[in-house]
Amino acid sequence: MNTSALPQLQPLIQPNWLLSTASSRRLYHDYAASLPIIDYHNHLAPDQLAQNYHFDNLTEAWLAGDHYKWRAMRALGIPEEKITGAANDYDKFLAYAQTLPYSLRNPLFHWSQLELKRYFDVDEYLNKTTAPAVYEQATAHLQSEQGGTWGLLQGQNVRVVCTTDDPLDELNFHQSLANNLKAPLKMLPTWRPDKCLLIQASKWRDYIDRLASVSDRSIQDYQGLLSALELRMDYFAARGCSLSDHGLEFIPPANYRPEEADRAFRKAMANDLISQEAADTFLFTLLVDLGKAYADRKWVMQLHLGALRNNNRRAERELGPDTGYDSIGDFPQAVGLSRLLDQLNDTDQLPKTILYNLNPADNEVFATMIGNFAGGGQRGKIQWGSGWWFLDQWDGMQRQIDTLSNMGLLSCFVGMLTDSRSFLSYPRHEYFRRLLCELFGRDMESGKLPQDFEWVGGIVQDICYHNAAAYFDF
Repeated sequence: MNTSALPQLQPLIQPNWLLSTASSRRLYHDYAASLPIIDYHNHLAPDQLAQNYHFDNLTEAWLAGDHYKWRAMRALGIPEEKITGAANDYDKFLAYAQTLPYSLRNPLFHWSQLELKRYFDVDEYLNKTTAPAVYEQATAHLQSEQGGTWGLLQGQNVRVVCTTDDPLDELNFHQSLANNLKAPLKMLPTWRPDKCLLIQASKWRDYIDRLASVSDRSIQDYQGLLSALELRMDYFAARGCSLSDHGLEFIPPANYRPEEADRAFRKAMANDLISQEAADTFLFTLLVDLGKAYADRKWVMQLHLGALRNNNRRAERELGPDTGYDSIGDFPQAVGLSRLLDQLNDTDQLPKTILYNLNPADNEVFATMIGNFAGGGQRGKIQWGSGWWFLDQWDGMQRQIDTLSNMGLLSCFVGMLTDSRSFLSYPRHEYFRRLLCELFGRDMESGKLPQDFEWVGGIVQDICYHNAAAYFDF
């Protein structure tokens, strides 16, 4: 491919980019663009945020840990040495710059150009010709006083970030940032206890032993496990936590059986084999009891369902987990999920809940599931979350918005999140807001919605910011 002429093209990111109608443009610029960001689910490194970390270069900030980019580079045939291997940072960046011109119609093309523009004021299309200048310009900014993690997030108007944290975490960095009067934003922890739930995992018993040590109590039975977890929940709550999260393939269609969960726990602690039925009962029972504890603390419960992880065993052996070899799973979702929510709802102990599906075939299942448990005088109590992972691109987000509009109340939606490990991913909120305004604006111009900007613009603002602010009450 000849990319030498690309720098002379008109820049991709223009003020009215992706906004095809006058109404869309007015909604975005007058109502959505300036709103702050509440990023209620991400995987940022708490130490980097607490310490206002300055990245050494653009590769460290932009490519390290980004499996979206790694997958594209592998598809193009870039050697692994220049993706996750021993190549130096500059050569890795050149390899990505070589890849990006081939990513047309992949969301990476939009995201990458938008991120370069918003963080580093780069208008040029990234390719092997422009790469040296882009790398130098971006790296210089990252090493400047305003180029630390605080400045990167401040520049995107981020008010709150909620990291993803294991029950064993001490949360020292969260406390450090909370105590720093100069900090420009809040960082709050999110409780992610999945390692307790997967009783058949090879390191499960070791994890329970570590939980016992951290909670300073013996865990000999299922009730002891619950007690230790609740102690850690209170520890998290004292440090600002009000959200939980679970990343599971699916909720098994089991039953709430504390006695059977206790038997499974004791067998696992004795290193006895656990049947799949017993493991499912243990997982389901523990999820119910955790859900009750969340409701008691007025926490939000998040369920991320549907990922088929670590498909490539050789890559996992060589590179480790979470290196870009996960995909969409086709698990049955409806029955187990309904049974879990109903079990909690039946005793009036269902917390606020956000459901995320990874398989787009489950869109209508999730959109209608949330309506089964609405009520109790709470606005939008059960949410269907924004397009997640493989679905957080233009098409996936539009499908989610359209389906929620048809089967629920889009006006109550808590909007976008990054679900990212990168401090440079926050323009995805802008991407979402442009899409939202484009959809509303087109409907206004075609006569499907009223030409009332105060009315429609108010709904847009709610979805972009105000609904999340009220729902999470940070």
